[in-house]
Amino acid sequence: MISYYKRSPLSLALRILVTLSIAITIFALGFLVIYILVKGIPFLKPSLFSLTYNSENVSFLPSILNTVIIILGSILIAGPLGICAAIYTVEYASRGNKIVGIVRLTTETLSGIPSIIYGLFGMLFFVTALHLGYSLVSGILTISIMILPLVMRTTEEALRSVPDSYREGSYGLGAGKLRTVLAVILPAAIPGILAGVILAVGRVVGETAALIYTAGTVADFPKGIFSSGRTLSVHMYELSREGLHTGEAYATSVILIVVVLLINWASNKFAKKLGKNS
Repeated sequence: MISYYKRSPLSLALRILVTLSIAITIFALGFLVIYILVKGIPFLKPSLFSLTYNSENVSFLPSILNTVIIILGSILIAGPLGICAAIYTVEYASRGNKIVGIVRLTTETLSGIPSIIYGLFGMLFFVTALHLGYSLVSGILTISIMILPLVMRTTEEALRSVPDSYREGSYGLGAGKLRTVLAVILPAAIPGILAGVILAVGRVVGETAALIYTAGTVADFPKGIFSSGRTLSVHMYELSREGLHTGEAYATSVILIVVVLLINWASNKFAKKLGKNS
């Protein structure tokens, strides 16, 4: 190994840079998590889990429920749409299709738009034009549009990663196009598709700007999807902005990390179970 690096100093330099990058990334991530835990755990009090929110206990229990509603609603809308669109572009559309080119250009453009632009669009269209008001449904529809390109692009990559021999073998056994896609291609691509869904969920959990302008900031349990409500990230932002409950804001960030870890753990378990069944 040493003699190899003597003959190729460029490879040694690249390995050092890669190792240094990994070390910096792990250090930064570890420092961030430890800092949040040290700042937030001391403020995790029973009052934060109160069923009724007020200015004294600043309970984040309503925000947890609002976060779950936003996640489930946006994934139920963007998930099927993004997956079906990806299946069409990869499995059914012919090569060089102009419509597919326009769709991919659009998704790539939407992926780079700042979230606050989505929030302003949602406020002007869903809140004002459609008269949905500041409500969870306005937030769900806005977030669905925001994560749709991510779900679609990751699903496309997952479908392309399935070897063509799977398709050829299925066709050789007499299966049609639809049966091949449903019974062969999708099961093989499930890990990649779920990875995209997990990324989308992570973006929903951490989203603030788009939800402030659409779902609102009411810190209470929702009476329905047409009532306003704040998510955990919006709750944390409001507490830190007011400056009166900074410690509770750090405690909220601890709960946010736990929620993301639980979602990732559950998704991995689900992916492994589907992989065994398939």
